[in-house]
Amino acid sequence: MRVFANPVGAGSLWFDNLATADGTPVAYDPQARAFVPTPPFCANRERIGCNWIAPAEGEFCRSCAMTALAPDPSIDNAIPNWAQTEAAKRWALDNLGRWHWFRPEDPGTRPVFHLLAEGPTPVPMGHAEGVVTISVAEVDPVLVTTRREALEEPYRTMIGHMRHEIAHMLWWRLSLREDFLDAFRAMFGDERINYPAALQYHYENGPPAEWTQYYLTSYASAHPHEDWAETAAHLLHLTDIADSFVATGLSSPEIPHPGWDPYSEPDAERLIQIAATLTVGVNHVNRSMGLSDLYPFVLSNHARQKMAFVHNWLRRGALGL
Repeated sequence: MRVFANPVGAGSLWFDNLATADGTPVAYDPQARAFVPTPPFCANRERIGCNWIAPAEGEFCRSCAMTALAPDPSIDNAIPNWAQTEAAKRWALDNLGRWHWFRPEDPGTRPVFHLLAEGPTPVPMGHAEGVVTISVAEVDPVLVTTRREALEEPYRTMIGHMRHEIAHMLWWRLSLREDFLDAFRAMFGDERINYPAALQYHYENGPPAEWTQYYLTSYASAHPHEDWAETAAHLLHLTDIADSFVATGLSSPEIPHPGWDPYSEPDAERLIQIAATLTVGVNHVNRSMGLSDLYPFVLSNHARQKMAFVHNWLRRGALGL
């Protein structure tokens, strides 16, 4: 993610800022990729702290307009959890916008979001025909830790959920192209195999013994759909890690040149190698504070090939190139 210029004075702004250091209200314009000090601001600004601009006074911003179902406010912590969930959604959408997904120039379908609070039972998260369902309770640190440990996951965050579930929606969009499915099946396998049965087998028996040689995560081994979603999410993780590294002015011998833009990098293998190398250094920094690794994954050659495949399609797919 970029670091942004202050439109009314000195200093920088971060992606989630609602005001400058001196208190001047600002909002993010996702089309210009810049902050502006003038309304119209999103109608959700006061309720959940949305900091994007809207098309007109009293309307929702581009991101909030994609939310068809908001959480039940009578459920404990629903609104603050929703606010954090929408913030993660804005981040993920802006990342994808660097490759033109879901922007005005993208002629395809936008995702519809159902962001739901959890009552007595958990919300089943997923994607179906353009609708992304997310549990806003997944921003709660205690719940996230409990579920991550129960599922033996090395990483679980709301932005990770957003990237994974939106990746399913991107697959659905790409599957409408005549030239995509055969290439996908050659790389990931035949997604027409029974999905519920494959997931049940995975949860009952676990991943294959050699899964680390072929998949980024054990869950990716459950079905080609999950392999795609996990791989696409990890491509977005690594690209944004590299972009954020460069944006904050950090330097490394791995960075090709000052101002290098990972989202404009056409060579997927180069991008993945640079980003993966940066994560090793940042993991080491995290350990100095007793924190978990930022990126606790190892990339096999097969996983890198799949990420390169996803990179090719995500860079060109939105505009039908």
